[in-house]
Amino acid sequence: MIPKETVDQILDTARIEEVVGDFVTLKRRGSSYVACCPFHNEKTPSFHVTPSKGIYKCFGCGKAGSAVGFVMEYEHMTYPEALRYLARKYNIEIKEEEETAEQIAARQRSESLMAVSEFARQYFCDQLKQGEGRAVGYQYYRSRHIEDATLEQWSLGWAPSGKTALVDAARAAGYKDEYLVAAGLAIQQEDGTLIDKFRERVMFPIHSVSGRVIAFSGRTLKADNPAKYVNSPETEIYIKSRNLLGIYFAKAEMARQDRCILVEGNVDVVMMHQMGITNVVASCGTSLTQEQVRLIKKFTENVTIMYDGDKAGLHAAIRAISLILKEGMNPRVVFLPDGDDPDSFSRKHTLEEIQDYIRDHEQDGIAFKTDLMLEEAGEDPLKKANMINEIADTVADIPDAIKRQVYVDTVARRFEIESDIIQERVRKTREKMRQEESRGRRDPERREEAPVAAAPREPEPVPRAVQTEEGILKPSEQELLGFILRYGRTPLQFETDSEFYDPEGSQTVADFIDAALSGDDIKFSNKAYEATYNAYFALYDQGLDQDAIVLNLLNGEDRSVAAVAADLSSEKYELTVHNFSDALTTTDSWLVTYVPRAILVYHDKRISAQQADLKRQMTDASPQQVLELMGRLSRLNDIKKTINIKLGRLKK
Repeated sequence: MIPKETVDQILDTARIEEVVGDFVTLKRRGSSYVACCPFHNEKTPSFHVTPSKGIYKCFGCGKAGSAVGFVMEYEHMTYPEALRYLARKYNIEIKEEEETAEQIAARQRSESLMAVSEFARQYFCDQLKQGEGRAVGYQYYRSRHIEDATLEQWSLGWAPSGKTALVDAARAAGYKDEYLVAAGLAIQQEDGTLIDKFRERVMFPIHSVSGRVIAFSGRTLKADNPAKYVNSPETEIYIKSRNLLGIYFAKAEMARQDRCILVEGNVDVVMMHQMGITNVVASCGTSLTQEQVRLIKKFTENVTIMYDGDKAGLHAAIRAISLILKEGMNPRVVFLPDGDDPDSFSRKHTLEEIQDYIRDHEQDGIAFKTDLMLEEAGEDPLKKANMINEIADTVADIPDAIKRQVYVDTVARRFEIESDIIQERVRKTREKMRQEESRGRRDPERREEAPVAAAPREPEPVPRAVQTEEGILKPSEQELLGFILRYGRTPLQFETDSEFYDPEGSQTVADFIDAALSGDDIKFSNKAYEATYNAYFALYDQGLDQDAIVLNLLNGEDRSVAAVAADLSSEKYELTVHNFSDALTTTDSWLVTYVPRAILVYHDKRISAQQADLKRQMTDASPQQVLELMGRLSRLNDIKKTINIKLGRLKK
């Protein structure tokens, strides 16, 4: 754990323009800097860096934050990883707080396995440049049109034919046998001797998300070898189901394009990247897993599956579609022409032709599955009925209710049947999924045996008022929070004839808004806004000044709070005011008018949300309940009228 004093030193030292400037070409514009946003495609710069506030903000895609937030977003690092990155940049020594003996031993062992894996990577690369590796391995890569720059970028190498070539080299370099075995690089025989796991194979390193080499995939060049690929076994640093080949090289482009392309083979990944399509990954010698899908989801929710068009590839694609849907993501499928895979296709076409082909031929995942099964079912009515049920079960995997309904309607139109029929099947399937998951939670043995890809649980029913409330209230909550984040410690100097005048002293903007909300025990319906509100007042109550509070929010570990703080405290954020005809000339006079007004507008919106809920309840209510609801609605109408008189919308 990084001590708080060191965290503060890192955050105080890091300069936002220097950190961002390492990744983006910034151009000065007045007291700030601008650039084309690194997080989305754009031609006109909308990405602003403001050194005086220590924040960046893109007014195109909405990304915003501080120096540590930028490193987290751009490099896809955790908060501690980003802090360590900045510490290295500014030569700040991090002395971790005291660890237990077990923690120290585990960390040292993990580092030892990483170190021996890195040694193996360099060893395989060196072998490719000499003797057997040059004559066999390098020629293979060249025959696959893999260029020298790609070999270097991906650290592709060669495992020589000797039984103990790597073992002998590692021992000579001082690495212990136990780490060679534990890292999956050597096999211990019955007599205790060690032999290399990888021999006479071209080698593809597998990198972690942060770029560390954690495993290898080796391909034989012998046609009579049934084991075409040999992959590292699972180790303490490498779990197959949680890693993807190419993720380190693809993650930034996956996030920037908001799309991941999923292929099957090692060479497929490498060749697509070499061609210039760099948002491509592959599963590491296994069928796609739920954990791998979740890893992709960290960077994008859109996945294009590009598998081989043979029978095995089709079934793998169908399985992948279900896994992707279960995570609430959006699967699409594209198959290349017969006889082609991404590797061969990339060698026959230009970058533009490949991009055009993907765009023109990719198909929605469920639509693809529907077409495939329709073709298999033919005119057999029983097969067709079973197929419709299976498609409905696929739709049931989708956790988002709105997406489910869209697909229910689409499938119903596709088969020309009533959507209620599909909807009922989906409902029953989801109920069954919930029951099975519930049994799994209650039974420890079932839970241990249950696959990782457990069906998502249906969210608990939410009162209908809450379902619509956030959308109604969000603009007003944004306005109030914007006042707090920009002017929270500014006093409100009300005139003596104002209903808000306090003879004992003026209130700050933050105190005034908090008193107005806490009096009715009101919490923001938007979770990110509520979290930011609470975080602000926790710092406010410590006596920090306004700039220090905002800076703490920007640099905090809760990145949703940091994003809101950056968004609503940035210079280009404009509060929603309704009438400037009185031409207020100072911030103070402007605030005493519009802060109370913003609170009144917020109360008006809350009443509108309550009224909408009461009207919905009336549709299913009994006559007696309708009378009661109408009474409540009438009282709300009276309150709303009073508010609108104060707002000047109605006359007394």
